[in-house]
Amino acid sequence: MYSIQEVCSKTGLSAHTLRYYEKEGLLTNVSRSSGGFRQYSDEDLEWLGLICCLKNTGMPLQEIARFVQLAHQGNSTLRERVGLLKDHREKLISRMEEMQRYLDKITWKVDFFSAKLREYEQTL
Repeated sequence: MYSIQEVCSKTGLSAHTLRYYEKEGLLTNVSRSSGGFRQYSDEDLEWLGLICCLKNTGMPLQEIARFVQLAHQGNSTLRERVGLLKDHREKLISRMEEMQRYLDKITWKVDFFSAKLREYEQTL
């Protein structure tokens, strides 16, 4: 079991964010000590890893919460969960392709202006 401070240290998330994720239904069933302090399990850390992955790749918190709800409903929701992840993956692939086009353009501009700079510096 891990304290909230330990989880913050391990994940880079703030205590406020962890409490918010709990409140929004993203992180469920976090146990409490006899003194009422949150105690996080390895399974909670696994969920946090997935939540952060989905969030950092652009999935809205509402969709992440939906995924978590479905997971807690059991295997009967596997089809819907797979669908959510496939849809998200397709959006992510599209964004990566778009970013690659932008990177290619910027790389071309760097090369273009670097050549111009070399020409300019030779005239000095």
